[in-house]
Amino acid sequence: MTVALMWEARAVAGRGAELLAWARAQELPDAPLRRETFRAPQDRVLVITWWDAAYDAELPELPEPAAELVARPPHRWRFEGVEE
Repeated sequence: MTVALMWEARAVAGRGAELLAWARAQELPDAPLRRETFRAPQDRVLVITWWDAAYDAELPELPEPAAELVARPPHRWRFEGVEE
């Protein structure tokens, strides 16, 4: 089964580039099948990782960034792949 973990955070105004650099520099203890990083208006950063694992498997996630870097705590979601 493929599981996708999504991590999304909004930086303090004007610090989006710094949050993006922070997210890209975070190494996970295990390598996912795939990892993509995105940015969006309002200084938002999104990281999606794909894993070959059960939906409820314990998987490494990005840590919490420094409180002064983010406007709110990161949002986290977990999705499972669906056969077409």
